[in-house]
Amino acid sequence: QVQLAESGGGLVQAGGSLRLSCAASGSGFSINTMSWFRQAPGNQRELVATVFSDKSTNYADSVKGRFTISRDNAKNTVYLQMNSLKPEDTAVYLCSVYTWSLRRYWGQGTQVTVSS
Repeated sequence: QVQLAESGGGLVQAGGSLRLSCAASGSGFSINTMSWFRQAPGNQRELVATVFSDKSTNYADSVKGRFTISRDNAKNTVYLQMNSLKPEDTAVYLCSVYTWSLRRYWGQGTQVTVSS
């Protein structure tokens, strides 16, 4: 079983920055991919960014050039650096990991609110 703990959300003005962190804990697991999703009220959950085991990355078009995902394998932690934030980035951001045993785990989410 894997537990995910997110931190770093909050309220920021448009154009500002935030850094989200998500630490995985538990026993007997090995993480393949680490991702951030987001969900705004009334919207479907959206994949924001993924970092693979080789540290290659993939981003949604809406955040390319503004967000950077990274991981620290020694700490089982994934980060999301969010710059040039826009009001439309307002959402609950959820961390998710996919293990080599083909199981997906989710965090509880952290609220990001961008004011105009």
